[in-house]
Amino acid sequence: MRFLVIGSGGREHALAWRLMTDGSAREVFVAPGNGGIDDAFRADIEVNDFRGIEKFCSDRKIDMVVVGPEAPLVDGLVDYLAEKNIPAFGPCAGAAMLEGSKLFAKSIMEKYGVPTGSHADFTSKDGLINHVRSLKNYPIVIKLDGLAAGKGVAIPGNLAEAMAFIEENVKDGGRVFVEEFLDGEEASVLGISDGETVLPFVAAQDHKRVFDGDRGPNTGGMGAYAPAPVVTAALLEKVCAAVLQPTVDGMKKEGVPFKGILYAGLIIKGDSIRVLEYNARFGDPETQVILPLLDGRLGDYFQASVNGGLKGMSLRFRDEHAITVVMASGGYPGNYAKGMEITGLDKMDNDVIVFHAGTKRQGDRLVTAGGRVLNVTAAGKTLAEAREKVYGRIGKIFFDGCFYRRDIAHRALDRA
Repeated sequence: MRFLVIGSGGREHALAWRLMTDGSAREVFVAPGNGGIDDAFRADIEVNDFRGIEKFCSDRKIDMVVVGPEAPLVDGLVDYLAEKNIPAFGPCAGAAMLEGSKLFAKSIMEKYGVPTGSHADFTSKDGLINHVRSLKNYPIVIKLDGLAAGKGVAIPGNLAEAMAFIEENVKDGGRVFVEEFLDGEEASVLGISDGETVLPFVAAQDHKRVFDGDRGPNTGGMGAYAPAPVVTAALLEKVCAAVLQPTVDGMKKEGVPFKGILYAGLIIKGDSIRVLEYNARFGDPETQVILPLLDGRLGDYFQASVNGGLKGMSLRFRDEHAITVVMASGGYPGNYAKGMEITGLDKMDNDVIVFHAGTKRQGDRLVTAGGRVLNVTAAGKTLAEAREKVYGRIGKIFFDGCFYRRDIAHRALDRA
């Protein structure tokens, strides 16, 4: 098969790598791709250029499109391609609203009995401020409705922090909701669905805060590992039965069957699970640690999702652990410079995979082109072994201003 992967980040590099290395594909193209994709397989097409994507598929006889990021899903790329008889993996626009609107997702959770936190929603900025001022217990959670590249959520610890976030980010008339703060440990469980059946991947744990010790502002993710031991085998079954399947069943009843990746961001405390949010696509950087552990051909599952054939299938994973550490540009997630030359990738051993995210080619040089630049990834028989591989090699890579967290997977290793 020939695949076209849509997107430019580490997630898309990992998807292309997996499809090509596990026998799923004869050729994999990526649009627009990044500096880690061979120029012969990188299509200079932006993710919102639906006509350009269609033309590329026609010219290159693409068998399936795999949509990585959330924006083209919410904007209806899968629907557009379906009209052109081009198979595409991912939810239609109506189903992608589980990520496109946090309030829509909340309504689905509440309607179909999915465990989640209580909330109050507002379109009036004054109403929001009055509500926040009336609250006695902090921290609270404030969420902007709609897509915000992983940065539309604040967890203020006091009234002053809440007011600062509101003044900077909330416009009158914008949809916002305030949610109870749920205490516990976060984890990500992704499931692949064909609109009726949903199969769970191994659980992963992301690290959102920019600095060691989970300090500093939220980011798109500074690293991840899998499997996450906080999600035991029994809890994974519970997540599937109480979260993933009811959501898929509910979306079918709503008349918008969910096909693709349903990502549940969870908070876990003991045997209690509650959903923080849904995403409608593979996570980034969770994908970079889930796919190396998958035992089977990823393309087979994509085809089954698109064609309604997941019933009777199962996802299998190698008895190993994987970790990825993000190398970021100085200043991220705030302002950062681009165009810094990257060196040292030729010094990586074969047991370390480097997925590119914010990189591009300038002649014979590889330079930075984003905030999250590289995902240095390894697998091992134990999590400690995988972690040692990554941190033993990552220091050989350099670009001006580069930094990375040095404590990825600390919760699991501390638990052990």
